[in-house]
Formats: sequence, C-alpha cells, structure tokens
Amino acid sequence: MQLTIRLLVPFAAGYFLSFLLRNINAIIAPELSATLNLSSADLGFLTSVYFLTFASFQLPLGILLDRYGSRRVEAILLIVTAVGCIGFAIGSNLLELGFARAIIGLGVSACLMASFKALAVWYPADRLPSLNAAVMVAGGLGALTATTPLAWAVDVLGWRHIFFALAVVTGLVAVAVFTTPEKIGARSTESFRSQLQALVQILQSRIFWVYAPLTATGLGGFVALQGLWAVPWLMDVTGESRDSAAFHMMLTTIAMVVGWLGTAVLVDPLRRIGISPGSFMTISNLIGLALMFCLWWGLGDSKLIWFLRGLFYAVGNIAFAELTARFVPALAGRVNTALNFCTFIWAFGVQVGYGALLDVLAKSGSTLPQAHGVAFGVLVGIQALGLLWYLLTVHALKR
Repeated sequence: MQLTIRLLVPFAAGYFLSFLLRNINAIIAPELSATLNLSSADLGFLTSVYFLTFASFQLPLGILLDRYGSRRVEAILLIVTAVGCIGFAIGSNLLELGFARAIIGLGVSACLMASFKALAVWYPADRLPSLNAAVMVAGGLGALTATTPLAWAVDVLGWRHIFFALAVVTGLVAVAVFTTPEKIGARSTESFRSQLQALVQILQSRIFWVYAPLTATGLGGFVALQGLWAVPWLMDVTGESRDSAAFHMMLTTIAMVVGWLGTAVLVDPLRRIGISPGSFMTISNLIGLALMFCLWWGLGDSKLIWFLRGLFYAVGNIAFAELTARFVPALAGRVNTALNFCTFIWAFGVQVGYGALLDVLAKSGSTLPQAHGVAFGVLVGIQALGLLWYLLTVHALKR
C-alpha cells in the first residue's frame, strides 16, 4: 500500500494538471476571443496546438520512458510545462499564445503515459485496469476543476494570473515526481536502434490496429469536444450562458470521474462473473455512440446526455491496459504512447476541423445551431466507423 501511494500520488498530481491545462481554454475562450479578436478557426487552432505537440512527442516519448524511466522523463517535462504556463501568462498575440500552448502540450505529454509505464513496471497485468483507472480519476478531478471552479477563479483573478499560479504548482509536482521510487533493472538496456525497431513492430502489429481506430475516434473525439467545443455547443445550440454551460460540463466531468472510479472498482468483480474488461469496454462504447447520436438528433435532455456521455466515456480507457497486456512489460511505454499518439492526433484534427467547418458553414449562410449539427454529425459518423472496425477485427482475431 505504501508503494502504491508513493507512486500514485505524484503521478496522479501530474495528470491532474495535464487535464486541467488541456481543458482550460474551454472556460477562458470568451476572454481569449475578446482579447485577440479570434475567429472559431483561430480559437480551434490555439487550443488544439496543445494536441499537436502532445501527439507528436508520443512516439519518441515511449522510447524515452522505456529507456530512462518514468520519474526522470516526466519530471523534466513538467518543468517544460511550467515554462509554457509562464509564456501563456505573458503572451500578447495569437502567435505567442499559440507557441506557449504548444510548449504546454509538449510538457504534459508524459503525464498519463509515464503513470501507466510506472504501474506496468511494478504491478502484474491483471491489476493494471484498476490502477490505471485510479490515475484517470485524478485527471477527471483536473477536468472538473477546469469547469465552474475555474470560471469563478478567472472572474476573480483573471486568466493570466491563473497561469502564473499553475506554473508554480507544476514546478512543485515535478519535484514530487522525481522523488518517486524506481524499480531496479526496469529501464531498457536496448540500443536506440533496437528500440526503434520494436516501435515499428508495434505499429505494424495487427492487434495494435484493432484498438487504435476505436480509441482515437472514441476517446479522442470526446477529449476534443470536452476540451473546447462542448461549451460553445451548449451556448449556441441550447442557449446556455457561459456559466451555465461550464456548470453542465462540471456535471459531465463528475460523471467521468465516477466512471473511472467505477472502472477501478468493477473490473475485477465483473471478470469473476465472466465479463471481461474488453467486453465491459465494448458495451460502454456502444452506449457512448448511442448517446452521441441522441445529442446529434436532439433526442432527450442534452444536459443529461452529456452527463451520461462522460460516465461511459471513462470506461474506454481500458483499451490501454488491454493492449499493453498483449505485449511484454518492457514495451509498455512504447505501446501506450503509440496508442495515445493516435488518440491525440485525432483530437487535434477534431478541434481544428470542427472550428474550420463552423466558419465555412457560417459564411455559407448556416446558423450556428445548423453548423454545429453538421460538424457533430460528421463526428458521430466517424466514431461509428471506428467502433464497427473494432467489432469486426476483434471477432476476426478470435476465430
């Protein structure tokens, strides 16, 4: 238990900050737009550049994690995050803020994957779904903070002071992560060439591409919406105020945290009665897609549906533990980061593409609700294809 606490608390704190910084622009979007006179496409780019650098570093990150260990890599990158927060706090135009946001994305790129790697080194594969879910709870609390509590803080302190404070906190977490225990012999002694070859083999493996489209379109799509476009959607489509939309995103995030807690608690009991983690994940993804369809067609209370979407989204992270368990522990860093790369590249594309599509449709005469409807429908269709691919390919592997 002592080992679990010493590992989980610092790494979980890092992931808390990662999620808070990921979603912060959704709350400060009105201030950013007013200060910089941003279009929807500009706002989408400014927010999503986080995902671009985050995703771009995932593949080399996997090699670094396996070679140097989680605590060293994440501690250094958290210092980079703190520098990015300071840059965002003092930025005065789109280019400066965009560059600082990119630095933040690079800095937090290891927070979840370093946690997964550290846990995979210390614990057997059958404990990973519940332990990974426990880390995800901390991320959910970060996302929760980036809703109504953050909106209140921005009203009192202003968004620039918020980023200065985040820089200080991030530096303290970096020190805590660096002091976590490291298992002797856990770091890879392979040459870089051998590590690269193993990474290529992972990307070429059939099983990796069973999980990648599902995880990218499902998790990546939700991350992109929650991190930026869910609040504008509630404001433009259902007529909510900024504070009201932030409150409903807070409820959605609470549901997400409950989902992660439920995953951590339920995985083992469900396994004992014959429901595998993979089946649990599949059922959750089917329900999540149905909820997306309901949002698209305006069926039911949209705020309740967003809440339920957060609840079932959380179970999708089982994919990381399921995929990791199919490879040797020495490859855990590269397996997780490769899957995360696909997820966040898609999240980047969604945030940029969604905003660009809104601008194009608005210029062609569509109302904002109509434009959101088209953009949302595209996401639903692609997510359905990702889930269909998974169902067909998993079935083929079992034959």
